[in-house]
Amino acid sequence: MVVSKEKLDFVPHGDELAEPILQKEDSVMVNSSGFDGLVWPNSFNRVADHMQKEGFGERQVNYRLRDWLISRQRMWGTPIPVVYCESCGMQPVPYNELPVLLPDDAEFKPTGESPLKYHNGFLKTSCPNCGGNAERETDTMDTFICSSWYYYAYVSPYWKKGGKLVRDDFPWDVEKINSLCPVDQYTGGIEHATMHLLYFRFFTKVLADLSLLNFREPTKRLFNQGMILGEDHEKMSKSRGNVVNPDLLVKEYGADTVRAYLMFLGPWDAGAAWNSQGIEGLARFFKTVWTLCSLEGKNSSNFSNEIDEKLLKSLHQTIKKVTNELQNFRFNTAIASLMAFRNVLKAEGETAGSEIWNECLEGMLLMLAPIAPHITEELWQKFKPESGSIHTQSWPAFDEELAAEDLITLVVQVNGKVRDRFEIAAGTSKEETEKTALSSPKVQSYLEGKKVRKVIVVPERLVNIVID
Repeated sequence: MVVSKEKLDFVPHGDELAEPILQKEDSVMVNSSGFDGLVWPNSFNRVADHMQKEGFGERQVNYRLRDWLISRQRMWGTPIPVVYCESCGMQPVPYNELPVLLPDDAEFKPTGESPLKYHNGFLKTSCPNCGGNAERETDTMDTFICSSWYYYAYVSPYWKKGGKLVRDDFPWDVEKINSLCPVDQYTGGIEHATMHLLYFRFFTKVLADLSLLNFREPTKRLFNQGMILGEDHEKMSKSRGNVVNPDLLVKEYGADTVRAYLMFLGPWDAGAAWNSQGIEGLARFFKTVWTLCSLEGKNSSNFSNEIDEKLLKSLHQTIKKVTNELQNFRFNTAIASLMAFRNVLKAEGETAGSEIWNECLEGMLLMLAPIAPHITEELWQKFKPESGSIHTQSWPAFDEELAAEDLITLVVQVNGKVRDRFEIAAGTSKEETEKTALSSPKVQSYLEGKKVRKVIVVPERLVNIVID
């Protein structure tokens, strides 16, 4: 039995227990023979090990994969390689006639049925068994059949093109597959979590069992993106009338602004509700960036100049922040950092044309390029046309010393509860940080008459003081 630590004094014993009390993390086992005192998840592992050792249980991974209909009554899908003969019945298409290709001249009629049923060139064929008249299957497979493994075909898209396929042929270049796969990073929507992502993994495991792959997971890391809701905070749907048409937005604001605003709405894994007014802020941001890149030179200051030092430090701090945020899919905070850097440049526009100013603009455009590929390419061609496309340039590097924050905000907790916040110099030692936290008047009021059992210092983040 597993119970919360806070409930230990109230746990019934033996026959007094009417039903199990189940908790998750930070829970401890009681009334469990030799397992008393074990904390989750170590408790689970110890019990599982014991059951396996004694031979009355074993670990097993359960996949909640259910049968799913693969056929669809539509044209665009993978054809089902089956024909129907009046004499022979259902017959598979011979291997040497694969793949079955869809026609490119089908006529779409308002019948509610697949146009393949009315395309005689596709429909009518001969039986591979008796040679008599036959008809092809006009249903196509659901898209998950292809979406579950398409990325493997990308590795060698022209594999054995023009050559004759035999039954023992691999569907891809094995050497390339094993060197380039599994996928390093996969992003997908939460709406796929219980369907596509299950088949996505299932197909890979099947292909591995068939010795077509030497790995069993399709990707090394998965990141699920959130869902963009309507302005009414409900899922977008035609019936609700809350669908935002991206084509109209692109026409009004441009693709870069729409793209950037979708990234800026909120945490990428959480999603957010659409806000028609919010996109205006992104439009103004890009206008300002364009203006900054168009300013005439007024000053030719040197690095020793105080403004130059400020600009250079801000540049390197921004590169460090944006690099870290993009690597962790925190696109909204990456854009916020670029907006803050924009404000610094805007305030120091008098240095336009100087070496440091141009370095800052170059860094700004390089960091913006993955977010707004079109406007940055156009500005780059005006700014540095001799260097080629912005999208072939190296990512900007930062100097650790210049990127260091002068002051950081330290959080002080007492038994896990925040009791004070104050600023300290970046790089302050653990000993000095602890000393400063303990001397805080606010903290002292909570320590009066108490014994400090432990002080936990997380450099440049927090201090947690544990008291009895």
